[in-house]
Order: sequence, then C-alpha cells, then structure tokens
Amino acid sequence: MNQKTAAARLEEKCKLHFGCPLNSATNQQAYKAACLVVRDILIEKNMLFQHRNVEAEQKQVYYMSMEFLVGTSLRNNLYNLKLERPFENALSAAGINIHDLYEIEPDAGLGNGGLGRLASCYMDAASSLGYAMTGFSIRYEFGIFKQKIIDGWQMEFPDDWLNMGEVWLQARTDESVEVRFGGHADEYMDEDGYHVVHRDYTTVLAVPYDMFISGYDSDAVNKLVLWSAKSPKSIDMGAFSRGEYAKALEENTRAEVISKVLYPADDHIDGKILRLRQQYFFVSASLQSIIARHVKKYGRLDNLADKAAIHINDTHPALCVPELMRILMDEHNFGWDDAWQITQNTLSYTNHTIMSEALERWNEGMFREQLPRIYQITAEINRRLVQELQTIYPGDVAKIEYMAVIANHEVRMANLCLCACHTVNGVSKLHSDILTNSIFRDYYNLDHKKFQNVTNGIAYRRWLCQSNPELCELLSSLIGNGYLKDARKLESLLEYQDDPSVLASLRDIKLKKKIALRDYISKANGINIDENSIYDIQIKRLHEYKRQLLNALQILHLYRQLKENPHLEIPPRTFLFAAKASSGYFMAKQIIRLIVAISNTINADPAVRDRLKVVFIEDYKVSLAEIIIPAADISEQISIAGKEASGTGNMKLMINGAVTIGTLDGANVEICEAVGRDNMFLFGMTSDEVEALWRQGYSPLSFVRANPALRAVLDMLTSGVLGARFDDIANSLLTNQYGVADAYMTIADFEDYVRAQNLVSETYKDAEKFARMSLINIAKAGIFSADRSVSEYANNIWHI
Repeated sequence: MNQKTAAARLEEKCKLHFGCPLNSATNQQAYKAACLVVRDILIEKNMLFQHRNVEAEQKQVYYMSMEFLVGTSLRNNLYNLKLERPFENALSAAGINIHDLYEIEPDAGLGNGGLGRLASCYMDAASSLGYAMTGFSIRYEFGIFKQKIIDGWQMEFPDDWLNMGEVWLQARTDESVEVRFGGHADEYMDEDGYHVVHRDYTTVLAVPYDMFISGYDSDAVNKLVLWSAKSPKSIDMGAFSRGEYAKALEENTRAEVISKVLYPADDHIDGKILRLRQQYFFVSASLQSIIARHVKKYGRLDNLADKAAIHINDTHPALCVPELMRILMDEHNFGWDDAWQITQNTLSYTNHTIMSEALERWNEGMFREQLPRIYQITAEINRRLVQELQTIYPGDVAKIEYMAVIANHEVRMANLCLCACHTVNGVSKLHSDILTNSIFRDYYNLDHKKFQNVTNGIAYRRWLCQSNPELCELLSSLIGNGYLKDARKLESLLEYQDDPSVLASLRDIKLKKKIALRDYISKANGINIDENSIYDIQIKRLHEYKRQLLNALQILHLYRQLKENPHLEIPPRTFLFAAKASSGYFMAKQIIRLIVAISNTINADPAVRDRLKVVFIEDYKVSLAEIIIPAADISEQISIAGKEASGTGNMKLMINGAVTIGTLDGANVEICEAVGRDNMFLFGMTSDEVEALWRQGYSPLSFVRANPALRAVLDMLTSGVLGARFDDIANSLLTNQYGVADAYMTIADFEDYVRAQNLVSETYKDAEKFARMSLINIAKAGIFSADRSVSEYANNIWHI
C-alpha cells in the first residue's frame, strides 16, 4: 500500500462512517477511520492465513488467559504491517498529524500487569513467527480501573476504554453461545448408559468479539476472541408492566456484570462468586467455540489433541479441565476414560507465581452451588486421583490431602491443572526450580517428565523498535537490521563496547528520552525534574513482595544523609514510581500513600530540591510504560528472592539500556548470567538464604537494633514528619499485627540495598563506564525475546 492507496481508503472510510471528507474530519473521526482501514487489512490477512492453515490441517494453539494487556494498537499494527510512512503522509496531506491520533487512542482495558502483557507479547510473537494461535479472554467493559491519586490515596474510576477502543473489535453476535450457572445436575442410568440432565439453571449469553493481532513483517494475523456477557432476556416485560422497573432489568444486569470489570474485589462473598463466574464464563464459551470449530472441520473429536493445543495461562482458566470433560461426555457421548485421555493430551499449564492468592482455592459449597455439573466432574477427578495416590503413598494421609483437588472443603485449581495437564512449566529457571523443589514437589516426584521451564520473553519490537526509534536507528547503523527478525543478533553490538563515539551516542539518545519523560512529568504531575540526574525507575504492579517499600525506605535514608551532610558527593537522583494497587489491597494502597508523602516532603524541601526528587506517576499502563522505559538509567527489580516468578519489566528496561539493581530473583538470575555481575547491581539474600533465615527464626527487630540508620528511617514513618503517620506500615515490618512480621524481609535486605545504591552513585560518575554497562545490557537482551519463548512452547509443549 502506498500513500495514494492509503489516502483513498481513509477518504472512503471518512465519507462512509462520518459523512465528511478526510480533510474536514476531527482527530477522533480520522483516528477511527485509520483504525477501520487497518482493521480491514488485518481481517483480509487473517482470512487468508486461516484458510491456508485449515487447508493444510495445521495444529492450532488456543491460549486461555484472564488478561491480555494489549495497550494501544494503531501504531503497533502500522509498524508491523510496514505502513507507518504511507499513512503518515496520507494523513499529513489532509492536515492531520498521525502522532496526534496515537495520543488519543486509549489503552485496551484488558489486563493489569505482567501476566496480561506477557500474553499479548506471545500473541505478537506467534503472529510474527507464523504460528496459528487464538487467544481467549473477556471483553471487559471497564478493564481494571483508571487510577487517580487524591490527597495521597489511590482512587479508582471507571476506565471507559471502549468509547474509542471498540473500533478494533468485530462482533460476531450470531455466533454467541450459552453458558449455564446454578440449578442442579441430575444423574441417571438407562439402557444407553450414564446420563446427566442440568435443570433450573440460569443462562448467560457469551457474545464473541474479535481483535486482530498482527505480526512483524509477516503474512500471519491471529485473533484474540473476547467474550461479552448478555442475558438472553434483556427485559422482564411482566415486571415492567407492574411498575417494577428495576426488577425488570435485574436479570440482564446480573448477566452483564460478568464482563464489566477485570478482577473485582474479592474480599467479600459476592466478589468471590463473581470471579468464579467470570472464569467459568470465558472458559466455557471458549471451549464450546473450539470444539464446534474442530467438529466442523474434522467431524470427530478423538483427534482433538493432534489438532488443538489448549494452553492454560496461570491458574485462572483451570476450569478448562472439567469443562472439556463435560463437553466430551455430556455433549459428545465419550466415556470417562476416553474423555480423560483426550483432556490430558490437549491441555497444558503455565504457572506464573508461587503466591498463594494466585493459586486459587474456592469454597466447595460455593463452587457446587454455582457450577453443579462442573462440581460433579471435579469431584470425580478428585476421587480417582485420591484412589491412585492411595496406592502410591499408602497411609500418607498428609501428602494425599496436599495433592488432592478437593480437600478441607476447598477446590484447589492449581492441583486440578497439575493432575490433568500433559505439561506444566514455570517461567524462569529459578521459578521452575522452586516449583519442582517445593510447592509442586510431590507432583514432580510423581511424574517429573511433565515439568518444563520456558523463561518469559517480551515483544521487543514494540518495547525497543517502536518505543525507542532513536536507539534502533543507531543499532541499525552499527549492526544492520538483522536484529529486527532475530533478537540474538543484538549481541553484535558488543564489538562497540569500547568505542567512545558509540558510547557517547548512547548517552545522547538516553538524554533525549529522559527529556521526553521530564516533559511528560512536568505536564502530568507539575513537578520539574533534572534530565541530567539518575532516573531510577520502579514500574510494576504494587505488591508487598515486589518491595516498593524497600525502595521508599532507602530514599528516606538518602534524604536523611543529604540533610545531615549537604556536601555529600553524589549525582542528582530522581526516583520514579508507577503502579496500581488492587482495589481491595489495603497495605498496597498505604505504600502508595507513603511514596506520595515522601515525594511531597522531599520535593518541597529547598535543601535537597536540586539533588533529590521523587515522583509517583498515576495511572500506569502500556502507553505510559513506552515513555518511561526508554528513559530509565536504573531498573529496580528488588523483589524478595524466590517470589517473583520471572518479571518482564526487567527485560524491557534492559533492552533499552537500563542497568538492573536487583536481587537474584526470577529472570534476574538469567540476566545476571547473560551480562555478568559487573554489569548490574546485585544485593540481598538468595532464595536459599531467605529460606534458611525463615527456618532459623527471622526477627526484623534484631536487624533494626544493629542499624541505627534504619531505626531512624522507621521512626520517620510514625513521627508525622512526612505530613502523616504510617503506623500500619511500621507495624507490618516490626510486629505480627498484620500476620508475619516483615513477611517479605524488607528489613533484612535494607543494609545491602543501601550499599548497592551507593555503588550506583559511584559508578554513574564514570559516564563512559556506565554507558558501557548500558551497551552490554542491550547487546545481551536478545535471549529475552518472546520469539524465543513462543518457539520453545511450540516445539516442546504445543508440538506444532
């Protein structure tokens, strides 16, 4: 497509949809016209790609994930299709700046953090590599939430992303499917065998919407299918006629709430029920769609595992196991043994965390009430599993109970995946070792062949090529364009690690990106930061194990040092945070409030104003990350060792030249192996040392008594010097009031973290040395490409 063709198609869309020529269109109209033209191109390519795969009877991958953090799509698709220049010129001829259109596009509200972004990276990579892969999730009307910081507190507001974002979605209302909740399942036997009839259930319609995912310079376009919940009866006319207007809409409202919000607060029973209904809704709709497609093509299901790989991304879609069994047995008359064999051979499972809240457990009574037939199947899976375990571990009641799917009146979703899926994988070397050596050890001992590792990867063309075109231009001039298809070729950059002119160019590019972030912060936060300072950045979901709190305490320590010694020789530092806390996570919200209080205190103090700044940037999302990441000097990856499964923010920051300060946790271990200890700032205990300290009896107070500087920092939390008191945070670190004192060992790692931060300051003074470290990080980042990860899944797990 050239500029002339692009202009003609844009003109056509504007006249057809908005009744005006392109040169008279508003930016919103021009944006939607551009999206519609691109969507048409993607649909055409997807149809051709699907046709080729169907004709060749290629195996299909179906990727089940509660989240897909897609971000914005216009620039990404134009870049992948190599159409940026024709569209930019066509729009410019009509007096429209394409960058203004990029600015008004909302992030798709389909995810929250690393789990959803990883799923999107894998969809991008699969399309780039030419693999047939369909993603399935929910069309969340309001996504997670829009974050505002008001008087230091996180406030959640609806994120109405569909107002502008729905232009990317193509509805297929005539292909809606039914999902059933509640009622009761009656079992009976007759001469034809065993039967189940589901009675008195409530029906919710699942309406599919397609979002098309392009690949870089590829003929492949895949689909992300998003399900929207509707009631089959939009209004109760009887109730309406009686004047009961709210009741007349009640059934529709109860259905539609399923697809309203991602991760509703579950600190109450209604929230738990809604989460369970969400998970079954999208799993059931997706599997019904997959099976219908397969039967239409092959007319049989005994070959399902040969032609379909269904992947469970983290524990949320674990209901794939009993739902696939239900469809095979109840709708296609398979016996249990045959259905179980097909299910096992078709399903695979990635675990993304060892955190207990993500290894979901549902109250057995609630589970049975909401999903009666699924409960029957799950209970039978458990009965057979326990029977088998009793022959393997006779008399070992504790072990059998630990491995059971149902025990202590709980339904354990991770165990459901472990007993049913043909392959289980972790997402970094350390994480996979922890799974097989601790929480999944009994299952590993039972069948170690099913366990694998696939270290996470990123869609680097988005995070490097699109987010940092200046750096890409330099890379291409030095090592050619081969890295655009094969990230491993970035390693050729190493031959320039001692070239002063290349190192100077890297510094110049970094400064330009830092100025861009400075300007954004000035506009968004009203805070002026120094682009010549060290940009020390921690951007990720707010959770105690990620230890934003450790960073905050260290900042207070540095602040005290500067107050006590105004002549302390350190480079100016700017600490930048961006994070959302789950709406029901009180301590995470308190930590945000603390960071904002620290920012207000330090930024208002004339004694340190030119040497130290702290900024909390609200409403973190993909498009914001694309501005922040290229500007980072230091990448904060400081989770307690053994808790972060992998991390992908560390990879995005690394490939943009940020140097990691972190523990040996998650993929930091593999980053360290790639770049060497001299090219990152390591601190803290290893995962083995963490375990050893817990076993011997961890006492945070003993560390505080031995470190007066730490004691002084903790006193600042409760003295009111920050404009408010933070007794809850101090108590969580020092007492058992909120469970285990200092559950993530912030106190234990504090002293070594301060040492590492002092080393950052010293190293940064040597501009050439720091630039060399940055270059080595870029050159060694190729291994963390999503292309590599998806290829490993394709070869070793999905077998395509």
